[in-house]
Amino acid sequence: MTATFTVINPSTAQPICDITRASVEDVDSAVARAVSAQRAWAVLAPGARADALRAFARVVEAHVEELAQLEVLNSGHPIGSARWEASHVAQVLNFYAGAPERLSGQQIPVAGGLDVTFHEPYGVVGIIVPWNFPMTIASWGFAPALAAGNAVVLKPAELTPLTAIRLGDLALEAGLPEGLFQVVPGSGSVVGQRFVSHPDVRKVVFTGSTSVGIDVAAGCARELKPVTLELGGKSANVVFADADLEKAAASAPGAVFDNAGQDCCARSRILVERSVYDRFLELLEPAVAGWRVGDPADEGTEMGPLISASHRSTVAGFLDGANVAFRGSAPSSADPALGDGFWFAPTVVLADRGDRIARDEVFGPVVAVLPFDDEADAIRLANDTIYGLAGSIWTENLGRAVRVARGVKSGVLSVNSHSSVRYSTPFGGMKASGLGRELGPDAAEHFTETKNVFFATDA
Repeated sequence: MTATFTVINPSTAQPICDITRASVEDVDSAVARAVSAQRAWAVLAPGARADALRAFARVVEAHVEELAQLEVLNSGHPIGSARWEASHVAQVLNFYAGAPERLSGQQIPVAGGLDVTFHEPYGVVGIIVPWNFPMTIASWGFAPALAAGNAVVLKPAELTPLTAIRLGDLALEAGLPEGLFQVVPGSGSVVGQRFVSHPDVRKVVFTGSTSVGIDVAAGCARELKPVTLELGGKSANVVFADADLEKAAASAPGAVFDNAGQDCCARSRILVERSVYDRFLELLEPAVAGWRVGDPADEGTEMGPLISASHRSTVAGFLDGANVAFRGSAPSSADPALGDGFWFAPTVVLADRGDRIARDEVFGPVVAVLPFDDEADAIRLANDTIYGLAGSIWTENLGRAVRVARGVKSGVLSVNSHSSVRYSTPFGGMKASGLGRELGPDAAEHFTETKNVFFATDA
């Protein structure tokens, strides 16, 4: 009998549909199709691959509203965020449509001949996508991989597979060859593990928890297979006394409560210089109270539900014994339309440096606020975590901004803002937050191997 899993709407806790769960044999069949499709795709003229990716982008653009509504249903993302995410997929495709004609090798001066390099695609790339941003994170892998001449097999998370499945359909509608971009739903222990072990999947891209990422990396190492990992985070939002405190406090909720805190880049630690600590909290409280949590289909909603009942329990566990300063609001069982959803009110906790909530990733709408004494202490505290993905620095002192940005061990930092992701700039973490970089002008090259060829010219 065919195995299936049920997809749940996190806003209502009601089932949406059942999806067939792929077996190892299904994965092997998909990879075999991908191998065949990739050979033909790789020998296309670069301009032809570029045109195909632009056609895919145009089809996605035409279906932005459909994809956004699907993400609202499946992931509980607010509709405004979901529209941005769907548009972002098209933008990423358009950006990497320029890559096939720019993957230039080098001519290296050598004695006795001519030496040139080529960027050769790996072949088939396996991409394992998390449940928190199903569309966007998928595109960060498949767009540059396809641009570089690879085929892609993509495993969406079981909790949120619907937009990835639809993108697979849209790729075919856009005219991409059959087998070139396939979505294979199923469990990580079956589909993801087979991506790691299959000899014809020559690179793996994984986004998810650090613990699973370590297992993926170990499996790839056994196969001598390259891997890109984007893992957990416990990012710091560092606020100095000379900062625009009103602006820093007003923007802080969006930095941590966006997507209900289910974001590896969430600034889930706010580090405030001690002399303005009390004033910052006074400014933060009304900003948190005004953060709009509710029906994700509502145009005014800023935060939807958590993804599942079990995840809500995990997030709630972080508040055991915590010093809660204040909370925002969220729908409750008194609301007949939304009360059964996996809601959690935005929460601000006053923490000490050794507290679990100040060190471990919550992955929910909970932020820990801690004081620091001076610049050196701020850097030390920001780095007091195994993670190093993102972070923000608030100061009007340019020299301090440069010093702190260089001192904090994170892959993506922003000054006087909370920006983490642009498709045109590199993204990735340090320490336990991952290996490698996604996005930016060099991403397509990361899906290739450099081949060196020497031509002797001496008679």
